[in-house]
Amino acid sequence: MNPRLEKEKNSLPLVDVESWIFDLDNTLYRTSPGMLAQIDDLMGSFISDFLNVDRVEARRIQKGYFRSHGLTLRGLMVEHDLDPQDYIDHLSVLDLSDVKPDPELADRLARLPGRKIIYTNAFTEHTREVMERIGITDHFNAVYDISDADFVPKPAIDSYRRLCDLHDIDSSRSVMVEDIARNLKPAAELGMTTVWVRTNTSWAKDVKETDHIHHITDDLKSWLDDAIIRS
Repeated sequence: MNPRLEKEKNSLPLVDVESWIFDLDNTLYRTSPGMLAQIDDLMGSFISDFLNVDRVEARRIQKGYFRSHGLTLRGLMVEHDLDPQDYIDHLSVLDLSDVKPDPELADRLARLPGRKIIYTNAFTEHTREVMERIGITDHFNAVYDISDADFVPKPAIDSYRRLCDLHDIDSSRSVMVEDIARNLKPAAELGMTTVWVRTNTSWAKDVKETDHIHHITDDLKSWLDDAIIRS
């Protein structure tokens, strides 16, 4: 299987791209098993304390709200009137030492023509620290995080519209790069060209190729090499 480019159906010629929109976690870098375990533990401890439930029930709530609301934080806000800053403060102790510099990615981003924006369901503090650790901060024009989206997570299409309005993005001349395939559907509906970065995570299994996925890659840096040549 070609890791660089599998299909181009209905996609924008890359020479015409004005804006590149990248997800962060598991797209611009791979979240390590240790980080995922930490995140699960921090979320579990927060929910357990906040709702006064045991950790088994906390995990059930965590996964349930992720499925029903798109983000555990959103579920806690809607169902329990949570102040999101309390949640953000609790998760801010996450150890990011597994995130390493990636000069090869930084080089490709520097050579990629057009504006570059990060669109993430994470919060700004986490996003900025990860960007600094990878070494890509200087190559992005903006970050659009969960608070910018008014705490309405992907794949709610109104959050994509808000992104485009806030940053004056012409969706018909934009590319969105993302590791969660369902998050590309609203982008495609707005006219964006989409790139699915396939991983070994549970949410990447059994994903069927559909018209809202224009490009598929197992190797983002190799795909960006092709994109640079073609733009």
